[in-house]
Amino acid sequence: MFAAPRRDFLNERAPDNYVAGLGRGATGFTTRSDIGPAREGPSEDAIKEALAKRAEALENGNASDIEDEARFRDNENDEGLFASGAYDEDDEEADKIYSEVDERMDSRRKARREAREKREQDENDAKNPKVSKQFADLTRALSTVSDEQWANIPEVGDLTGKVRRGRKAIQSERRFYAVPDSVLLNARNQASYENSIAEEDGTASTIDGTITDFRQISQAKDKMLGMRLDQAGTDSVIGSTNVDPKGYLTSLSSSAIASSGNELGNLSKHRELLLSVIKADPKHANGWIAIAKLEEQNNKMASARKFIQQGCDNCPKSEDVWLENMRLNTTAHAKIIASKAVQHLPKSVNIWMEAMRLETDFANKKRVIRKALENIPQSVTLWKEAVNLEDDPNDARILLYRATGLIPLSVELWVALAKIESAENARKVLNKARQAIRTSHEVWVEAAKLEEREGNTGRVEMVIGRGISELQRRGGMLDREGWLEEAEKCEREGSVVTCQAIVLATLGFGLDDDDRESVWLHDGLRSFQKGCYETARAIYAYALQQFPSNIEFWNQAVSLEKTHGTSQSLFEILEKAVSACPKYKELWLRYAKERLQASDVDGARSVLGRAFEHNLNDEDIWLAAVDIEAENDEHEKARILLSQARSGAGTERVWIKSVVLERQLKDTEAALRLVNLALQDFPKSPKLWMMKGQIYEEDKRISQAREAYISGTKACPKSISLWLLLSQLEEGTIVRCRSILERAALANPKNPQLWLQRIRVEVRAKNINQAKALVAVALQECPSSGAIWAESIAMEPRTQRKPRLIDALKKCDNDAIIIASIAKLFWSERKPDKAKSWFEKAIKADSDNGDHWAYLYKLLKTQEATSELEELRQQFIIANPRHGDIWPKIFKDVNNFRKSKEELLEIAASNVRL
Repeated sequence: MFAAPRRDFLNERAPDNYVAGLGRGATGFTTRSDIGPAREGPSEDAIKEALAKRAEALENGNASDIEDEARFRDNENDEGLFASGAYDEDDEEADKIYSEVDERMDSRRKARREAREKREQDENDAKNPKVSKQFADLTRALSTVSDEQWANIPEVGDLTGKVRRGRKAIQSERRFYAVPDSVLLNARNQASYENSIAEEDGTASTIDGTITDFRQISQAKDKMLGMRLDQAGTDSVIGSTNVDPKGYLTSLSSSAIASSGNELGNLSKHRELLLSVIKADPKHANGWIAIAKLEEQNNKMASARKFIQQGCDNCPKSEDVWLENMRLNTTAHAKIIASKAVQHLPKSVNIWMEAMRLETDFANKKRVIRKALENIPQSVTLWKEAVNLEDDPNDARILLYRATGLIPLSVELWVALAKIESAENARKVLNKARQAIRTSHEVWVEAAKLEEREGNTGRVEMVIGRGISELQRRGGMLDREGWLEEAEKCEREGSVVTCQAIVLATLGFGLDDDDRESVWLHDGLRSFQKGCYETARAIYAYALQQFPSNIEFWNQAVSLEKTHGTSQSLFEILEKAVSACPKYKELWLRYAKERLQASDVDGARSVLGRAFEHNLNDEDIWLAAVDIEAENDEHEKARILLSQARSGAGTERVWIKSVVLERQLKDTEAALRLVNLALQDFPKSPKLWMMKGQIYEEDKRISQAREAYISGTKACPKSISLWLLLSQLEEGTIVRCRSILERAALANPKNPQLWLQRIRVEVRAKNINQAKALVAVALQECPSSGAIWAESIAMEPRTQRKPRLIDALKKCDNDAIIIASIAKLFWSERKPDKAKSWFEKAIKADSDNGDHWAYLYKLLKTQEATSELEELRQQFIIANPRHGDIWPKIFKDVNNFRKSKEELLEIAASNVRL
């Protein structure tokens, strides 16, 4: 075996930084006394040099410089703390290792750092581009500038002299004066205040004479609140903002004045800019037009005409410059300009037309237009104008023959020629037009109109059919919407038969079977809204041929005849409707109603008799028949019909109608007998319980009425009307009335009607504090109830009502009762016009509230507006309101039976109070 070689390291040199015994901890410690001071002191030469420098600084008085130099010395610099330290091999090795580590770390992050820096640089360049980059495209475009254009660039003038002269003028105008004593005295007096108000006239004056009118301040406050109310109403009540035309135009004019003032201030700059434009490029026509318009706006017509004439000289081939020149000049000069213009632009239609308009003599107009046709024989506009200038039909015919020969593809010229020719020649002309223009639908439509004008209505549909076949073969077929527009156009021109033929031939073109009903309903409604009633009538007629049992088509057709047809046409369409849909009772009822409104009582009875045959024991038909007999004083017949209806249909409405009829006829015992019988079959009917209590109440049997209402509230605890009737019956005893309303509120929590009744009971009992407390709780439970808000506002002082109304209008989502309250407020302030406007808004928001109609009717009566009153009556009859505080009590009162709606409106207007 070989022995391991001996490592003779004891005789070798120890490695750098080796400390004997350090690995096993055999080292001591060193103190400051062992190694001496931390830094080597300065050498003797350095001390001498520093002393010399300090002595020199003291002699020169710069001792602070020495202190500052030592104070601001960099401690990290080797010249300071480690200036005397020796840089050995260890330091060099350490620096080398650190530099290698830094290079290694730098190489690892180099790619990401460079990408990030590039991205940040790109973002910075995009946000803050250099000026050179912004104008790079313009700089490249400078390569296309010619030497002549470079030479024409205007030089910037030297303004320094002008500025100096201006400064001297300002300084020369400055003058200094002694301040008089009166100014100082007035300034001293302004520092004092007068706190007294003259009670006689509501004004206060200060020492300097300024008068404060507190009445005007109050009026201005009221005016601002009124403006806020108007703004809230126009912006949200109707759903769209209404614009006052006068105010809007006033605001526009004021803004225009302001803007014009700014423009006048910059007028010189604009002129200089435009002058530089036309000087740089005198062939640019828009520049001449712009500077001429600028001068015109500045009322410098001479300068404007001068510039536009220069534009004509520099841009003789520009049509716009010549037209502008003619516009800016007088008629006499414009004619001269027009003659020069047509020399430069003989093919310009607009210039020839303007030259023709400048002529006042009819013969000269013809001469100009014929001269234009010699230069531009292919212009349809010129030929049409030439034809319009002719008084003699023969001359016009000759011109049109010439025009169609030169322009055979102009449909307008062919149609115009056909209209002035005789029927036979017109057919020949249209045949030639059809051969020349195979894809023109206008020619076929005109041919159909020709047949209609000649009385050949049977040929109209044939012509349209042949035309559609031809157009489909030639590729000139219009889409369905285009044909409907042609039909509407024919209707507006009076060709109704052609309109109907077009609709019948094209209405189903390109439609799927599943889409026809919905699309045709939309088409008919759209034509109806456009006012094209014959087109809509033709659409419904065709649709009903395809879908005879579609109720929507029948309803729309009936509505069309009702509004824009005759009584005979209405009866005819209704007869067709009930024949096609005999099981649809609404059509029968509508038919009977129209007959009755036309004073055809026998016809209405006949219609309802036929309706019974197809709709046995239908309660609506029974009740309609009863109404007819009752309104015509056939009370026994009405009773017989109701008896039959109770036996046949026997519904709740039939029993209620029976009781109502007996009440109207003042037969109390019969009414009680019927209502008791009805309650046996319908014990949960709140109307029957209310009617029973009202019958007893009208007969002065209070205890029986109370018992009926109490039984009704037990059977129908959710009926608010029953609770209200019971509380009104017991209102004489306030404690009992409160108890009833509280029990009603427990059964029907958060009900605004009950809260309103509770508040009004306290108000009528003059318990205002209790009423206000109830209002506060009611607004918490029912914050969107307009009736409660209106009651709350009525309790406020008059000065606080307008702000509260604005808040209520916003919180109640434009409730009609709040709107009516605003109208009442304006009425009380003697502002009838505003009150009328707000009542109209209330009716528009809720037309079913009869109280609003009554208030507006009363207001118009005070103004003696006869025409408006009549219009209001008609609208009231159509609306047929059923709700309100006062109106239901009036129209349901049995004493008002047989009174017309106009009479009931008069009664309601006399009962309403502000």
